[in-house]
Amino acid sequence: MNRSRYVVIGGAGAMGRITVKDLVETCPAGDEIVVADYDFAKARALAASHRSRKVVAVRVNVRDRAAAVRALRGASVLLNSAQYQLNLDVMEVALALRCHYVDLGGLFHMTRRQLKLHGRFKKIGRTAVVGMGAAPGITNIMARVGADKLDSVAEIHCRVGSMDETRYEGVPALAVSYSLKTILEEFSMRPAFFTRGRMTFVDPMSGAAPHRFPAPVGVRRPMHTIHSEVATLPYSFKGVREVSFKIAFDPEFVDRVRFLRDLGLASHEGVEVPSLDGRGTVKVAPVDVANKVAMAQKPARQAGPLRQYEVVRTVVKGRKDGKKATCVVDCRTAGMPSWGIGLDIDTGSPPAVAAQMLASGEIVEPGALPPELAVPTEPFFKRLERRGMTVRTSMRPGWGFAV
Repeated sequence: MNRSRYVVIGGAGAMGRITVKDLVETCPAGDEIVVADYDFAKARALAASHRSRKVVAVRVNVRDRAAAVRALRGASVLLNSAQYQLNLDVMEVALALRCHYVDLGGLFHMTRRQLKLHGRFKKIGRTAVVGMGAAPGITNIMARVGADKLDSVAEIHCRVGSMDETRYEGVPALAVSYSLKTILEEFSMRPAFFTRGRMTFVDPMSGAAPHRFPAPVGVRRPMHTIHSEVATLPYSFKGVREVSFKIAFDPEFVDRVRFLRDLGLASHEGVEVPSLDGRGTVKVAPVDVANKVAMAQKPARQAGPLRQYEVVRTVVKGRKDGKKATCVVDCRTAGMPSWGIGLDIDTGSPPAVAAQMLASGEIVEPGALPPELAVPTEPFFKRLERRGMTVRTSMRPGWGFAV
């Protein structure tokens, strides 16, 4: 019996913890799960919390490639939950280890750079699935479903909307479920928008318009943010003329992040501040300070039953039997309460699903690939169902479905 060794880079972080939990709950007893993190104390505490011999902690600095390769030898799959700026570094470690690779996405520009490693992964017969969370990830695979149901594809539009009516105590000033640094970048970098067969870039947070999601989410106002779907979908499906991504956040959350952005806290340019000893100055990036403070907040305490719901949607417009048709594919989740995880299950679990499919030989195409070209749809969706996520598909005549 083959045993797999799953290494979660950034495994002690917000998303990494969910990925580790998924692997603990779903992997055979003989598999090993490695929480690999720069913060060894957090990694060790997380590994110990699972009370399982198959979960171990390792301190890793992926920018010290030689040391990382020594520490992670024997890995079957590297699951990258670290900040996306490290994606290329982690991919180089995977190449040196000759193992498979999965990550959560690269905010468009990094994704484009990552795909250039296709030939190197193909040469060693390994697969790098680039952008395998909820969005990108589930959105991309649902685009494949829609495309397969049509004879030709003209438009692909990805939308995300959610609601949370859970009662909490001790709510922080700015509740974030993943890196505030990434959120600030999403709110400040110009989003890609593929239109009329050409790649363009629009204003951050623009394009907000009402969109009706299934109940209980209802009408939300998704806006453009920079995302990796637009980096790959136009080129994965021949003939596509329009590709867009929009996400709806809570209005109060949007206002608070916009305030931080407009204050200059999304900047990566170093500013000089007095050193703690008062003997000089040090240079720090405002976005790193904002992220450090935000991620150090104590999380809110759930004071009632979990009442959350999220819809990740992909709308594919094209032609079927010579007529215009639209395929709407929705992934719905109310979280995974039995694991103590809310809506972030649809971001943290897909990397674990893809990693298990790589280890089992269900994903076979070698190279650095986006999910829509690498991941078989039906086995993937069946695994999502075991994690509280359901995928529903509907066909509609014409192209009138509002996006």
